[in-house]
Amino acid sequence: MTMLKCLFPFTQIASVMLALSLMSRAESVAPALDVRAQIDQAVEAVYPALVRIHVVSESGRDGRMMKSQGSGSGTIISEDGLVLTNHHVAGRGTRIVCRLSTREEVDAELIGTDVLSDLTVLKLDLADRTLDTPLAVASFEDSDKVRVGDTVLAMGSPAGLSQSVTVGVVANTAMIPPNRGSFDLEGESVDQLVRWIGHDAVIFPGNSGGPLVNLQGNIVGVNEVGVGSLGGAIPGNLAKRVADEIIAHGKVTRAWIGLNGQPLLKGQRREMKGMLVASVMEGSPAMTAGIQAGDIVTSLQGQTLNVTSAEDVPEFNRLVFNATIGEPLELTGLRGKEPQSWQVMPIEREPMRDRPVELKSWGVTARNFTRMAALEYRREGRDGVQVHSARPGGPASEAKPSMRASDIILKVGETSVKNVVELQAVTTKLVAGKTSPEPVLVTFDRGHRQYLSVIELGPETPDEQPKLAKKAWLGIGTQVITRELGKVLGLGRKKGVRVTEVFDDTTAEKAGVEVGDLFLKLDGSVIQASRREDAEVFENLIRQYPADAEVEVTGMRGDEVLELTVPLQSRPVPPSQYLTDEDENFEFTVRDLAFEDRVSKRLEASQPGLLIAQVERAGWGALAGLRKGDILLEIDGATVTGLDSFKEMMAAIEEKKQERVVFFIKRGIYTAYQELEPNWN
Repeated sequence: MTMLKCLFPFTQIASVMLALSLMSRAESVAPALDVRAQIDQAVEAVYPALVRIHVVSESGRDGRMMKSQGSGSGTIISEDGLVLTNHHVAGRGTRIVCRLSTREEVDAELIGTDVLSDLTVLKLDLADRTLDTPLAVASFEDSDKVRVGDTVLAMGSPAGLSQSVTVGVVANTAMIPPNRGSFDLEGESVDQLVRWIGHDAVIFPGNSGGPLVNLQGNIVGVNEVGVGSLGGAIPGNLAKRVADEIIAHGKVTRAWIGLNGQPLLKGQRREMKGMLVASVMEGSPAMTAGIQAGDIVTSLQGQTLNVTSAEDVPEFNRLVFNATIGEPLELTGLRGKEPQSWQVMPIEREPMRDRPVELKSWGVTARNFTRMAALEYRREGRDGVQVHSARPGGPASEAKPSMRASDIILKVGETSVKNVVELQAVTTKLVAGKTSPEPVLVTFDRGHRQYLSVIELGPETPDEQPKLAKKAWLGIGTQVITRELGKVLGLGRKKGVRVTEVFDDTTAEKAGVEVGDLFLKLDGSVIQASRREDAEVFENLIRQYPADAEVEVTGMRGDEVLELTVPLQSRPVPPSQYLTDEDENFEFTVRDLAFEDRVSKRLEASQPGLLIAQVERAGWGALAGLRKGDILLEIDGATVTGLDSFKEMMAAIEEKKQERVVFFIKRGIYTAYQELEPNWN
């Protein structure tokens, strides 16, 4: 500009500046008009294919299949009226009505749904249409071509309002939740498969299921979530693939090998490529093939793996899910520094949870076991029916003892039940022709205990759990033989307790006590227990003996008289009396595993490790993902055998000021590696 002043008089300078300004405005207006024209074309192409979906759904709650209303969005993807939307919008719908852009309201039926990808396909009942114009149809485009910064349109029906369009740009093409499992549907972690297209086009509740559209007027995603100011859309390629399979087969079939992966640890990424095996499911194809937690998988079917971030894990899962069931998968990898190869035979992947069914006569909703549900509940097989919810005041809730969510029904009378269908059949037979409720003996599991209960209507409240004795201990769990239970068992008005559990490696187990034994007398005296209030009577009697005494118990085992001499023993030390150690650097507390921990978590007596008793919020342990209740198995590959070994390991880590520390932990049926990165300064 200084040069301009030197070369030209002021009036000439002003003329040049005005010309430059007009040129700049013209250049900026032209692209703006061009984008506006593209938006208009995109809206014209897709907007008429939008539908607003009104759904009546059912879900199990309080022993009933409860109805609820909701709304969402969808897109017509075929001339014969197929509509694509989210599973969480309409996948459990019992009544579905779609409002078209023409303002016609049309009934729709569910063609199929897929929980894992959160996608559902509906079919419009075209006979309900009042217009004879062809349906508007939207088309897909390759979502792999989407790039950060692309302009996109989010279309749908926020809050059940009429169709709307908002404009934004793509912020991320592989967005995942910040925490694994933070977006779950019916037990399925959607982030196992889906990496969202993140964008800032405004979306609200009700936009779910609506399309994300590019400027060419094609679907590149299906809007699913809002995360802060960003929206997350299921990539269009995945959505189209799932929709095509649902349309063809009514469902999506996937392969399963039972292997859970996680990114390579930072120290491993410098030396190799691959994926770290976090855990292997019991009895899975991966376990059969010999794969172990800690192995590195470097290739799958010849395709090299390089899983260095959480965003990479869904890609590995996709390869497995898309494998052909019954045809072996070839995997290569490393165990330590030794090369490995495995041949894994995929089987069909089942849902994490089965859908609940209402059993009105019981006052419960119940469901069958799937493969993964059986593993999570440590079931050897899938026999039994799991209570999903119980109605307060219903027959199951008012039973003696009561039944509640997660209880597993095994037998009704003398009839074993393997699944919901068998339970429904035996129930129908029992109630047929009856004008009033009758007591029915039911065998069920609760956690690691097996109970008998009498199901009938009545005002009694559930039995209370007996407290652990403070001195002498018999090593068993018991329930009171109530009058109702005694009557059904043919004991008349006899009093006593029934053995619900015999703990491993106890004097009771060695003496031959069995679950189901009925104890009526202790050292010749009647055990005065016949009401729910008597839950602690037997434990109080045992408590009065020295810990090294013997007791004579008399009772029944089936139809036979039972007489046993059982040595007593000291009660295991309760968790509250265990010493703890707080690591101030990483801000968490550990203690040795107590007897109660091993029982509740189904751990072997020889299982090494420490229980994470407390994790401070925002500490290094919490940031790495440690949780209260985790079991710490290894530190940097070395087994944690107790508090002393833990203290030695952590002292050495502090002395070296290690940049990172790897914890191997157990959480439920899963194991995982947690990487802690302290700031020693």
